[in-house]
Amino acid sequence: MSNQEKVKVLLVGETWIVSKFHIKGFDVVPLGGFEDFATWFKDALKPFPDVELTHMPNHIALTLFPDSLAELRKYQVIILSDVGRNTLTFYPDMFKVPMGPDKLKLIQEFVKEGGSLAMCGGWMSFQGFRSMANYHNSPMEEILPVLLYEGDDRMESTEGIKPKIIKDHPILEGIPGTEWPAFLGYNRLMVKEDAQLIATIGNNDVFIALGEHGKGRTMAFASDLAPHWGCDFVRWQHYPTFWHQSIRWLAQVD
Repeated sequence: MSNQEKVKVLLVGETWIVSKFHIKGFDVVPLGGFEDFATWFKDALKPFPDVELTHMPNHIALTLFPDSLAELRKYQVIILSDVGRNTLTFYPDMFKVPMGPDKLKLIQEFVKEGGSLAMCGGWMSFQGFRSMANYHNSPMEEILPVLLYEGDDRMESTEGIKPKIIKDHPILEGIPGTEWPAFLGYNRLMVKEDAQLIATIGNNDVFIALGEHGKGRTMAFASDLAPHWGCDFVRWQHYPTFWHQSIRWLAQVD
């Protein structure tokens, strides 16, 4: 891919619909809302004319995530963040055989032929809260540069914990290794033998790992690209540069 071309990125996840009730004595008031925590990421990439970002919220992904290689090939990089396996697996019509193509296998084929995939941490990433993200033993685990634990893999830190950069890499160019902000948590992962471990966190757990699958590249970022784990991260001066350089590396921009 040349420097002149725009990198087309599909970000999936980082949204949820809120439903709650205010009970005031005898009266009950139902309230609803929509939360988009991808806002910081989208705003960070706006200054970069070489990136064209499409955001697919969770409720849209449930019905409109690409179910063909032709649709996936419209992008060079797919980023999954706080979107569980069920959302990408099932179809609205679940009462027919077959429901449709296995979309996780399509992502795997997309990467094999030269596309790229990143997964960012969160309560609905990797294994996640009560293992509900459930990417263990899936095609995603085969693609990613990390192995997943079977159970709930969240590591919470109310005091905040800083990652440690252990290897130089183009995605970190110009970013001082000692200046990373603290995070309020991450997903505990195991680096694969053939992957590059770029940064650790906690008890030498994976923070950033990079790898290859077929002709494509992969990335595991163990914490959140948004609050709450990344509430200081999104305000960090190097946040835009880090993601811009990560996207360019994933897209194999010369």
